[in-house]
Amino acid sequence: MTTSEYSSITPGDLAIDTLGPARITSPLAPLLDARRTTEHYVDAGDRVLLDDTAAGIRARGVEPEELPGLEPCGPRRQIYFDPSKTRAGIVTCGGLCPGLNDVISGLVRTLTYHYGVRRVVGFRNGYRGFVSSYGHDVVELSPESVRDIPVDGGTFLGTSRGPQDPEEIVDCLEQMHLNVLFVIGGDGTMRGAMEIARVVGERGLRIAVVGIPKTIDNDIPFIDQSFGFQTAFSQASEAIRSVTVEAKSTPGGVGLVKLMGRHSGFIACYASLVRSDADAVLIPEVPFELDGETGLLNHLRRRVSQRGHAVVVVAEGAGQEMLPPVGRTDASGNAKLSDVGPWLKERIADSFADAGMETTVRYVDPSYIIRSVPANPYDSVYTVRLSQAAVHAAMSGRTAMVVGRVRRRFVHIPMSLAVSRRNQVDPHGDLWMAVLESTGQPWRFGEDSGAPTRAPHT
Repeated sequence: MTTSEYSSITPGDLAIDTLGPARITSPLAPLLDARRTTEHYVDAGDRVLLDDTAAGIRARGVEPEELPGLEPCGPRRQIYFDPSKTRAGIVTCGGLCPGLNDVISGLVRTLTYHYGVRRVVGFRNGYRGFVSSYGHDVVELSPESVRDIPVDGGTFLGTSRGPQDPEEIVDCLEQMHLNVLFVIGGDGTMRGAMEIARVVGERGLRIAVVGIPKTIDNDIPFIDQSFGFQTAFSQASEAIRSVTVEAKSTPGGVGLVKLMGRHSGFIACYASLVRSDADAVLIPEVPFELDGETGLLNHLRRRVSQRGHAVVVVAEGAGQEMLPPVGRTDASGNAKLSDVGPWLKERIADSFADAGMETTVRYVDPSYIIRSVPANPYDSVYTVRLSQAAVHAAMSGRTAMVVGRVRRRFVHIPMSLAVSRRNQVDPHGDLWMAVLESTGQPWRFGEDSGAPTRAPHT
């Protein structure tokens, strides 16, 4: 997001909805008595400023107290819900992502151990679990039942895609006398959660709806990183390593890896930086051309001539402008993409054959392997902290919001803001520059390359 786009956000845009005044003393209040704002902690009454540059602050031209800030996460001394009478529900929706089970486990433990909530239930198979026509039972959740689930990938509760009627979902919440709903999912899931919160408000119910945003593509705006992303690019880097070994082991070998990233190329960028094996990284944010002196294919032929092999990393959403549209959508309403991997493999092979050069193209698509693995230690810690923050927010009566981390601070973000745009790799930012330095590729492949190709790495 540019400075001008940030400057259009007002303090009101960052305000968090609540169900009402918090009048109940929290069981965690004794832990808070000695705390104060430090470089590691922000008090509940403080704010995490949205702007983190002098230019951003100057662009507003306002007094410091008028700068927009995000509400910090953490336990409050006074809470809205009486823990002894609170019932909570958890649902996971959308595609798989490393860390889903860690979030479920963290929510259950925090609700039970720290607040004394006596009933926590899980809904099976996403939003379908609320709708009677599907016939799914609910899962009674306890610290014992979720103790070992983080060792497995996927989601203990199951998941599904596609919208369900928010009126039916709220009917279910009412019938089960639930006070809090934790929703774990991506963009479409959070839009569904906003509809649930809307219906809750229209009916005058006191039910908090709190989201823990999930996307393997790391495309949620404002937050530093989504959970599971570090695990994902770590696994992706292993695929790049494997295909590099294959490419080096055959005459004129070319390795091609397709990674997840429909609209955002973060996994491709980060994974390619782990070992710096890639000679070209292709992402949706930077269009590329295949042919011509400055096109991708000529770049690969030069690399193979210079050092005997080449490696290409492509995000699944890259190059779609050159492929025939599929013309269909998935259950979540996302446009289905043409498969860039096999198409690019064929074009590379044909290009080498036309140039009279020997090559073998090794193609790897590790998408489902990447998203189905358990979280690594970093993401396991991150999910625990996110789940704790979500419980603290819900118990204090906050609703229609998500939790996330912004510049090392855990904060509350309105759901409407979290789905307002898609986080993407900035073609003029330092991440893309780091990729260009690592691969030696031009700013973009094509006539508008912007700069000469850098010397190939060894």
